[in-house]
Amino acid sequence: MGPTIPSDEGCPFLSTFIPRVIVPVISETGTGRSIYYSKVNLVELAVMVYLLSAGLSFDLAGETVKTLKDKEPELFKSGQGKRFMLCWNEKERSLSLVEFDRERAIASLDEGKPVIPVWFDVIYQKLASKLVR
Repeated sequence: MGPTIPSDEGCPFLSTFIPRVIVPVISETGTGRSIYYSKVNLVELAVMVYLLSAGLSFDLAGETVKTLKDKEPELFKSGQGKRFMLCWNEKERSLSLVEFDRERAIASLDEGKPVIPVWFDVIYQKLASKLVR
């Protein structure tokens, strides 16, 4: 049986699916079957939970996490850096990950197009406050 993931975000199915997307680091010094998630892994999980709770499909959420890791790997380590948003791209007829731009977000919302903020500082802070508890 794989590692369990807290499902306090209202997504009990995450413990079944997330380990296939986000693989925990297994230390060479570990014994038995204990698996521990690194800080980076936990941030990845928090981002996945956030994206899924925003209504993204599992595939799109996983692809977004992968794109973010490729673009800004430091975000997953420190929670500091650029803010992003998913907004509707008319040419591609899909959501695109772009750097957050308040005016563009407001214009998209005024046009009735979806905008999903992906602010690592906020996601990271929520995760940090849960880990303290």
